[in-house]
Amino acid sequence: MNKKLISLLQYLFFLGLAVFLVWWSLSSIKPDQWPMIKDSLRRANYWLLIPVILALLASHFSRAIRWKILMEPLGCKPRLGNTYLAVLIGYLANLAVPRLGEVLKCTILARYEKVPADKLVGTIVAERAFDLICLLLLMVLTIVTQTGLIGDFLFSKASDTFGSKAKHLSATNVIIFVAVLVFLAGTTWYVFKKYSHLSFIYKTKRVIQGIWQGLTSVRLVKNKGWFLFHTLFIWTMYLASVQIGMFALQETSGFGIKASMAVLFSGSIAMIITPSGIGAYPELVLATMALYGLDEAYGKAFGWLLWTVQFFQILIFGLLALVLLPYLNKQKVDNEKSGHH
Repeated sequence: MNKKLISLLQYLFFLGLAVFLVWWSLSSIKPDQWPMIKDSLRRANYWLLIPVILALLASHFSRAIRWKILMEPLGCKPRLGNTYLAVLIGYLANLAVPRLGEVLKCTILARYEKVPADKLVGTIVAERAFDLICLLLLMVLTIVTQTGLIGDFLFSKASDTFGSKAKHLSATNVIIFVAVLVFLAGTTWYVFKKYSHLSFIYKTKRVIQGIWQGLTSVRLVKNKGWFLFHTLFIWTMYLASVQIGMFALQETSGFGIKASMAVLFSGSIAMIITPSGIGAYPELVLATMALYGLDEAYGKAFGWLLWTVQFFQILIFGLLALVLLPYLNKQKVDNEKSGHH
């Protein structure tokens, strides 16, 4: 199937899912809830949204620094300004299609900094691996610190969802599944070794080697302490943005860091489900805050407020980065040319 057609179908699927979730979220608002939502948003302290945006921008900047640290073992030393702008453009692309921005920011940086894009893809995989670890740690910390609330809820849902399916899981099915995986891995290895002279196989191997080199760059980084610091700082800023957002609404201003941790976790899951969490984010935040006894109407108001701030922060600064990146690099080229004369 044509790559463009696959990309189009993927885009339409996620767009359709996002539109459906937005419709579902808004249509589920009861007539008597609209006045409550409007009144809550009318009384909100919108000045507090400025530090929310600053916290998110700081997390993106820290992500750019962490990315540079990952690139150093590969012999890549791009300018921080270009790296930061590429990160912002990547987030902008993710508004349309999930994970598109990860590839796009690599190609953009490769274009302006003359670094190999395939190796950069490997560093992105490494980044995402660490983010997944952080997300899992956040989940564990949220459950452990709130066992009586979040823990019981998650365990009951997991039991309801997977309990009946687990009964049908036999040892034979597991053995067959493992055997199929081994067969596929062996076949792939044989094809790559036997037909390594073919152009397609050679190029594929080069890409895989580049990705692997990027992945293993984590163990080669000289500034491991700074890498871990920025990883912690990124997630601390995410948490701070949620907590400050809580203070913006009177109805959520009384909730502390534990509720913010739960919202950060559910919001992160929403960001994975749909492009930039559109539609899914308010609903998962609502479901999370309902566990803490927040009224459904105020939960929707808080979820939509928090998502809207994040969405427009990415949209505005992503578009700004899209304009600035070629302009600033053109200025640099012009300055270098004038310096040679």
